Amino acid sequence: MSPTGYREFPETGLACSWTAALPRDAEPFTQRVVPDGCVDLMWSPSGILVAGPDTGPLPAVVNPGDTTVAVRFVPGTAPPVLGVPADAIRDARLPLRDLWGAEADRLAEAVALAPDPRAALVAAVRERMRPADPVVPAVVAGLAGQSVRGVADGVGLSERQLRRRSLAAFGYGPKTLQRVLRFQRALRLARAGEPLAGAAFAAGYADQAHFAHEVRELAGEPVRNLL
Repeated sequence: MSPTGYREFPETGLACSWTAALPRDAEPFTQRVVPDGCVDLMWSPSGILVAGPDTGPLPAVVNPGDTTVAVRFVPGTAPPVLGVPADAIRDARLPLRDLWGAEADRLAEAVALAPDPRAALVAAVRERMRPADPVVPAVVAGLAGQSVRGVADGVGLSERQLRRRSLAAFGYGPKTLQRVLRFQRALRLARAGEPLAGAAFAAGYADQAHFAHEVRELAGEPVRNLL
């Protein structure tokens, strides 16, 4: 567990929900946030923030006394809830009120007054869930082992159409999405104890050096430091 007491909770239809809190007597803590293809909706006493999807590392400063509860969307599923395409919020951290206006303030107040703020935020998001672009699951699955052209052929789109719909759904073109998803697959394997060379091969990298290069590009530091 990180110094912020970060915890994840499984949620059907979402990547997860999570909480984090830094004690008032602690030192400020900087968390390195790396690309994962997801969008997060984060409540704190100051309001609700929309985060991501990211294309590179982003330092997030957590101050003593800060408390956050959040939901994390499965890649490609946030736009119908937020009401904007994912590329409109790429690499962004913006108040939800910029997208929802007064409705965001009402939601923030309801979460603040709830006995369980995390459950209240999850329930509110579930009420707003709408079907994502129907190609999303096939694109995510296909990019794990196919070329972009192969994925486009598989879902019946031209490469140009696939790029347009990928930008709207994921915030990335398909090649960038493929890099991010492969990077996260390799990290999960490495964190589960797989040697770096094996994790790189299983995730689809040419070799361990390729994996190391991608980690530096996407996370901004060597893989062993990141782990």
